[in-house]
Amino acid sequence: MKLKITNQAGQWYKDEFDIDDRSYQRFFVRYGGFGGRIPGFSLGLGNDVPEDIYASCDVAGITFYIENKDAWYFDGQDLSITLDEKTKEPKFHYN
Repeated sequence: MKLKITNQAGQWYKDEFDIDDRSYQRFFVRYGGFGGRIPGFSLGLGNDVPEDIYASCDVAGITFYIENKDAWYFDGQDLSITLDEKTKEPKFHYN
């Protein structure tokens, strides 16, 4: 599984959540929400310390990552995050 985040999307997270350089931001599976890969679940984002990284990428001075315990949600698919030009918000692509 690969995690890819464009520079524009990384900068959006940095600005929107006032994230410092050299921090770790974990995408985690949560129950509820909308727009997720599996109905009834979605991805959350939190400042955390990595324990067992499944996938990661460094963008805008931040390490974004997913833990092994959340690997089931991706079922071997890659995740790419871009910035939607119309809504000016991140857009998730599973492939």
